[in-house]
Amino acid sequence: MCSINGFSFKDEELVRKMNKVTLHRGKDGSGVYVRENISLGHNRLSVIDVDKRSNQPMISNDGHNVVSFNGEIYNFQELKEELKEYQFKTKSDTEVILAGYERWGCDVIKKLSGIFALAIWDGKKKELVLARDHVGVKPLYYYHKDGVLIFSSEIKGVLEHDVPRILNKKAFQHYMRVLYTPEPMTMFEGIYKFPAASYGVYKDGVLNIHKYWDIDYRKTKESKEEIKKTIKEKISRVVKNQLISDRPLGVYLSGGIDSSVILDRTAAIRSNIKTFSVGFDLTEDEQVEKFNADLNLAKRTAQFYGTQHNEIMLTIDDVVQDFEKTIWHLDEPTSNPTMIAMMKLAHFAKEQVDVVLGGDGGDELFGGYPRYKQSFIMDKYQTCTPSFIKKVFKKHSKFKKMGTPQGVERIQLFHFQKDSILKEVLRDVPDDSTRDYFYERFFLQTDSRDFTQKFMDADRKTWLVDYSLMLSDKITMSAELEERVPLLDKELVEYAATIPIKYKVNVFDTKKILKEAFKKDLPSFLFEQPKRGWYSPGAKWLRNEKMIPMVKQILSPDYYKETEQLFDWDKLRFIIDAHNTKETYNLTIIWSLLTFQVWAKRYNVKVG
Repeated sequence: MCSINGFSFKDEELVRKMNKVTLHRGKDGSGVYVRENISLGHNRLSVIDVDKRSNQPMISNDGHNVVSFNGEIYNFQELKEELKEYQFKTKSDTEVILAGYERWGCDVIKKLSGIFALAIWDGKKKELVLARDHVGVKPLYYYHKDGVLIFSSEIKGVLEHDVPRILNKKAFQHYMRVLYTPEPMTMFEGIYKFPAASYGVYKDGVLNIHKYWDIDYRKTKESKEEIKKTIKEKISRVVKNQLISDRPLGVYLSGGIDSSVILDRTAAIRSNIKTFSVGFDLTEDEQVEKFNADLNLAKRTAQFYGTQHNEIMLTIDDVVQDFEKTIWHLDEPTSNPTMIAMMKLAHFAKEQVDVVLGGDGGDELFGGYPRYKQSFIMDKYQTCTPSFIKKVFKKHSKFKKMGTPQGVERIQLFHFQKDSILKEVLRDVPDDSTRDYFYERFFLQTDSRDFTQKFMDADRKTWLVDYSLMLSDKITMSAELEERVPLLDKELVEYAATIPIKYKVNVFDTKKILKEAFKKDLPSFLFEQPKRGWYSPGAKWLRNEKMIPMVKQILSPDYYKETEQLFDWDKLRFIIDAHNTKETYNLTIIWSLLTFQVWAKRYNVKVG
């Protein structure tokens, strides 16, 4: 993994500044390419072909094309076979991109299977090509104004330019609703996320972006048994491809089905596997088992496979000490109390390995989240329950949500923060822009897909990319650690979409087909566990005497004057006090505002 940086004019000193601020993503080599109308920068974490000849920016044999690339291409050996006429000088996947561009132009991007963000300067055409992988695993940001284009793997790279640091008010609305900013916006006015599964061509001051990939949802004609066999074969092949590394490699083990499947397939190929897990230091706490349930499961799973298992515990001192550093690495506020545990785990794993495999994506592909089952039950209730029974149920609060219609209303139910709490803390009442965003993007056009599948697709294109994967990338790369995500392989994502929803979710279970495919391989105790999120003791942290002073300082009008106008501070103090006395549970809103405040001050954001 690496960082890429660049812009559409010549300035070597400036591109080196961009490299410096993103150096944490790769310290094995830092280089620049500067010519008229182009400046490219690169920081390298060498994983495949550690030879210095594979450093970047890399120039083609004819000297016309230059690439700066972040990520891994898992099918580069197969592509290399198709490109035998090219005189390769390295064993890297980077050079295969150059050779492929020389032969196929921008169509090479469609052929790549991997995780990537890249920039190719075409010296003959005098144009710049940007591209991002199919799912959106690797980040890419850009700023385009008055004919000037600036891009980077991280927003902090773009901010090395004289770019206004103005809060995007619409993005702020989204953040307060869903705890992250959905693409294409960022929290900075004028800075955008480059869309996944897309490439852009910049020439003569104009940037044209094109989508190069989407999913075909036609259902497979395979039987259930054939589907299970295909799933197992595809995951086995993907994991084998992603185990290629010239640096030490391990597995993130959470105790859930997804990471255990990755470990199972890894163990079928390798021995002496290193696994890594994180837990919470809650000695003397009566709920220690709840918060460390995944840690304990991971330990049992590691023993089952005989791995070299490594655990690290997060303390309240870590939370206080690493809070601001973690938010700085995120680039923009993304609210999740587990982010500090993720940070500690990444830096802990880096002491032994340079690459980890994780189980990200399994829930979105195979229907693992409880919300999919709950939505499925709502559909059955609405279509199968007699109307007179519905009238009786309607009187009971427990059943009120059962009538929530399909469409954006379900997104609101499961993802949106409630109006009641937002109206308490925000001086400007939130509008419907976030609702409109999800409606226009996912539910405006009608099609034949089952609603549960639509729900999963919306999560895959928003929540997964802009929330989950963004956190994973920024936090692992803060430790100069590469995380690979086998379950989000392009071919596997495409195949999962063809599996009928009845094999994924029903009223009793989630992720059915994946569990059945590996029922005979995984330890039996994994199938006896309820589906649960990764709980953090965030609510307890906020009540801890070591954190209370920090919370009160950050959530005050004097902390950062630019944000003073945004919040009702008296009501916010009441919410904090009510949480500390356990009158109400206010972790989500308090954590989101803590994250926003620290980000705004750290990045010197102007509210306007």
